[in-house]
Amino acid sequence: MEFKVQQEPLLAALSRMQSIVEKKSTMPILQNVLLQTEENKLKIFATDLEVSLVDEVDIEGKKNGSIAVNAKSFYDIIKELEAQPISVSKKENNLLIKQKRSEFNLNCISSEEYPVFPTYTTKDFLKIDTKQLLDMIDKTLYSVSNDQTRYHLNGVYFETKSQDKNPVFRMVATDGHRLSLIDRKATATGSLKVDQGVIIPRKGVNEIRKLLEGLGGDFEMAVEGVQFILKNKNTVLMVRLVEGKYPNYQQLIPEKLPKKIQVRREPLMNSLKRVSLLANQKSRGVILSISKGKMEILSNDPELGNAKEELDIDYDGTGIKISFNAKYIMDVLSACDDEEVDISLNDQLSPGLVRPHHDANYTCVVMPMRI
Repeated sequence: MEFKVQQEPLLAALSRMQSIVEKKSTMPILQNVLLQTEENKLKIFATDLEVSLVDEVDIEGKKNGSIAVNAKSFYDIIKELEAQPISVSKKENNLLIKQKRSEFNLNCISSEEYPVFPTYTTKDFLKIDTKQLLDMIDKTLYSVSNDQTRYHLNGVYFETKSQDKNPVFRMVATDGHRLSLIDRKATATGSLKVDQGVIIPRKGVNEIRKLLEGLGGDFEMAVEGVQFILKNKNTVLMVRLVEGKYPNYQQLIPEKLPKKIQVRREPLMNSLKRVSLLANQKSRGVILSISKGKMEILSNDPELGNAKEELDIDYDGTGIKISFNAKYIMDVLSACDDEEVDISLNDQLSPGLVRPHHDANYTCVVMPMRI
């Protein structure tokens, strides 16, 4: 293996690999990236067996070959070099990296030890709106469960609601205490075959988000077998889907909630931030005391003290007191774009529903706490 490569595109490709590579793994080989040269292309592979990324960089190649090198060490070296051509060659069990008067000998491993990399054959790709997919991720990811024993909740559920020229994408996430659901009519071209909904794991969703933010431009996505595939020109991300049945999330969305409250989003967010400073630091519980035209937000912790704030709201019904985890409500408010939000309630034991005032296709359900 012997080639010359520009520093900037190589650095960009290696940077995208860093969060995928396992820093601490029972399989040390997963701390490496696989380098493979073919003609005038360098392919770089990284995987943790759940999320896999392959990127391609233009090179001036002399000898084809493949080798595995430590991902972080290789990245750190390339990062410190100048934005000039770099010479790379394989010398027995070392990768020789040279630029002007700088020379590095990096230990490497035979490519045969690297795990079999996932591939795909599907041609059913859908060209997506990057901003739209990013927005859907931001509006659901915070509700994904961290409980490893409930593995089927450790990801975002993705499905298409129709298969016409502009299908409706739906993303859902829940941890049992809250739920986020968003529908968006896809501004997309092409075809996407999803016979039933799929669960994209949390790490996979985070990597999708980073790729969408970092590269920009047009992306294509597909689902094949147990893989979710996202590609942009020479970059392909493959995510192994969570195997398991997602719960019937429709049952978690309350239908008859007679108490309808309209409140400005930013003042509510700021009040919750302040009042929750004196809430129990574990439960983060605050009480919303709602009456005609007014909401009081209260917190109390025997060791810390108590706090109270009052907000003007648009409400003309009977009074109600209900307790929520303040962080759960603030997460919803952070994900909303409207200046005002609608909060729908029934009683202090029933879940509350929060929506942006002008977006009925974004639904957030929060379970109450006992007062």
